[in-house]
Amino acid sequence: MTELVTGATWAVSPRPPSQATCGWQGGRFETAARPYTRAVEGNIRSDCHLIMATTKGGATRHEFRTDSGLRYSGRDRAGTVSFLPAGCERRLSLEHVAWEWGAIAVHPGSVAADIMSIAPFIEPSEPFLYGLIAQMNNLLSADGALDTTYCSVMTMAVAEYLLRRSGRPVRAKGIRQLSPRQLRMTMDRIDHLLPQPIQIADLATPLGISEGHFYRAFRGAAGRTPVQAISERRVERAASLLAQTDCSVNRIALEVGLVSPSHLARLFRTILGTTPSEYRREFRAVAVPARNDQDEAIRSG
Repeated sequence: MTELVTGATWAVSPRPPSQATCGWQGGRFETAARPYTRAVEGNIRSDCHLIMATTKGGATRHEFRTDSGLRYSGRDRAGTVSFLPAGCERRLSLEHVAWEWGAIAVHPGSVAADIMSIAPFIEPSEPFLYGLIAQMNNLLSADGALDTTYCSVMTMAVAEYLLRRSGRPVRAKGIRQLSPRQLRMTMDRIDHLLPQPIQIADLATPLGISEGHFYRAFRGAAGRTPVQAISERRVERAASLLAQTDCSVNRIALEVGLVSPSHLARLFRTILGTTPSEYRREFRAVAVPARNDQDEAIRSG
């Protein structure tokens, strides 16, 4: 469950033969699979906060200690989650390992400074963190990449969850909702940035507010989250391109800033209840007869 290292020293032997990673500004997701291995040993030290989860399989014995004093010795199974704060080293050994794991690395500068004081932990069950890592794993497997907007929002969610879990108050300061002018400016900016990855910071910074405050204020004003609004805009533009051009679905997905055609198809099913190909086919089935009727009317005077 602990074979990810980001931006520092590490040594885990033997290395997992299968590994995939995807990064965004302020964070990174990594996943790997290991077939049965009798013993694994090494250490991890990262410049980022690491949230790690075993998604499949496990180890009959997982033993580690951190330089902050945390010690653990026990089984590791699917659903086990642990947290290693930035700058903290973990020395580990495992026996009879066969598993898949995923990990989120969050740069300290992208989240509240209070997280630096959260102690490392390991838990057999953390449904929110485990569910998020499993979802990221599935999305990375399906699309070959992760959506930047989704990742930037989830980074904020993880930071807030860790703070609440540690007993620290999370105060919702700032404006309760965007003004009509701010909301209009934000939607215009979304439209302008649509062909590229959009992070919450891209929308919050021009308004002079923090990402967390922006997220809450946008939802208060628009009645939906920034992720939902951006997804709706992407689908609207994709639908227009499907109707008006002969561009491939692959090309259109890139044109509207999505990581893959499968991502576009998933959004279409969620928002419009159909697939891009079906939408194009149905649109043209309606549009062609209507155009022929109009042409006939013009010819007949």
